[in-house]
This record gives sequence, C-alpha cells and structure tokens, in this order.
Amino acid sequence: MAFRMLAEWAPHESVWIGFPSSVKAWGEPLHRAQQQIAAFANAVHASGRGERVHLIAGSAEAATIATDLVDSGVHVEQRQIGDIWLRDTGCIIVRDGNLRIARDFGFNGWGGRFDYPGDLTIGHELAAEAGFEVKKLDWILEGGSIDVDGEGLAATTVDCLLNPNRNPALNKEAIEARLRDDLGIQRLLWLGDGLANDHTDGHIDNLARFVGVNHILIPQGAGPNDPNEAVFEDARKRAEAFGCRVSLMPSVGRFVQDGEVVPASYMNFYIGNAAIVVPIYGVGNDDAAIATLASLFPDRQVVGVMADAVLTGGGSFHCSSQQVPI
Repeated sequence: MAFRMLAEWAPHESVWIGFPSSVKAWGEPLHRAQQQIAAFANAVHASGRGERVHLIAGSAEAATIATDLVDSGVHVEQRQIGDIWLRDTGCIIVRDGNLRIARDFGFNGWGGRFDYPGDLTIGHELAAEAGFEVKKLDWILEGGSIDVDGEGLAATTVDCLLNPNRNPALNKEAIEARLRDDLGIQRLLWLGDGLANDHTDGHIDNLARFVGVNHILIPQGAGPNDPNEAVFEDARKRAEAFGCRVSLMPSVGRFVQDGEVVPASYMNFYIGNAAIVVPIYGVGNDDAAIATLASLFPDRQVVGVMADAVLTGGGSFHCSSQQVPI
C-alpha cells in the first residue's frame, strides 16, 4: 500500500501535547513552562474546527495543575510520559485512503543524551489506546527531524539524520530508502547544520518548515550577532537549488539564557485545524514572525504564545505535540 505522511496543515482529528511534570527535569522554570504549555493547548482548543486536545501529564500532581490551567474542553490525562517531547517519542500516523496506521520508530534519547522512564513506551501506548494498529520499526527517527509537504517531499538536516549517534549502520541512501518505505517520502531535501547549541543535533523543525506543496519557510538572519545567520543562508541556498519555493521568516536572533546562547526559533510553530500557535520570546521580531505566518495561512488564526520557559527544557510547542490526522 502507498502509505504517506500527511502535511501538518491537513485536517486533524486530535493532537497529543506533553505537559511539563518533573521538577527534577525542569527545575525552577517548571511552573512557567506549565503555564506556557497550557496556553498552547488552550489556543489550539479555542480555535475549534473539531481538533480534540489531549494534554498528557506525568504525575497526579501535574494532572491536577494542568486541569486548573486549561479550558474545560481540553482532555487532561495522566500517563508515564518521560519528558514532554511527543513530536519525537510519539508515533507518526500515516494514511492510505481511509486506512491509518501508527509508525512507532526507535528512540534513543537524542543520541544517548537523556533517558526518562516512559519515553520508549508513550508513543505506542497513546496510539494503541486511540485504536490504531501500531507498526514497530527497527531504526531511530525523531518526528522533529523531518518535515513534509504531504506530496512526497520532506526536508531534514545532515546534522541530525546522518549523525552516527542515531543509526551508524545507515548511510544517506539507506535512510532515504527507509523514509520512502515507512513514510511515503519520495524526495528528500538535505539541509546542512541545525541551530547552534541544539541538543537534538539540529532538528529541522527549528530551522525550516513546509507551508505549502514544495514551499518551504526559512529564517532570515538578524545580523552579524545572530549565531545562526550562516546556517539560515546555507539552508536557503540548498532549498532553492533543490527547486523549492522559499519564503523567509524573521529570526529570533541571539537569545541567551543562563549565560548561554540557546536555539530560540519561531519555526517551532504548530499548525492546527484553525490556528497556528507560534512561540514568541519577548523580543523585537515577535510581531513580524506572527505577521509572516498570517500572510502564509490566511485561513487560520495565528496566535503568539510566550515560550521562553518551555525553551529551557530544550524545545517548544511543535516539539511537545504530535497531531493525529483524520
């Protein structure tokens, strides 16, 4: 069968969102991170168009906090989730006609960096309880490392997918073949490095996102002080040479937390049925980023939600979510 991973703007039945739950993992920013993830969940829920929001908390205490923070229509569930990054630990749902199946890829804590109880089981658990047939696959792939246009084109980074800490026995051709067999990806745009100090080794969802068929959005550097200006320019050149239509998004620019440059990015937005939720950081390009997405998705409301506390955990709203296509 010709299974295919759908574009994120295709209609969703629901979305799973991880809720920060562990003081050990999050430290002092935990409470604000919880508020920001709850605001993300509320924004998706409030936008409507039938997209059910499931907020997954890792403890009874966190579930109680989540329930107090979210709208009554958001479904709060307590499960052993590990950390919140369901984009990477959750299953990817593919479709062939009316048939949907969950692809459960291997996960090794972003190249052996982190090991939380629940990270290896939460994807299968959520998909199986939602009624999907779950297909376990024997290689490492994180959902945040690829982005698709729904018509067989995907983008990724060499920095991540060819990193020997994931699949050392697989070369470029082997990975392309597996993406074709497992997700229906016929063409793969290889970009180079990811953002500076990204502990995922350069996930694509911080660097470049499809906003239409063969149409990719890439940040534009904010000047010589932007630590990723050369990375953005290289990505733009590669995408154009590949034949993609390229639009540009303002960059967050240099963003420092606890004395370290961190990979703050507007590209970690979530495309819901009726709303696009974009992380913002209280900096000068926030409004311009919202306006850019509004021009690209005139049929959706674009909502900016503060994400600086979520970023302390290593990701943002797209990383914490995994949609279930209709």
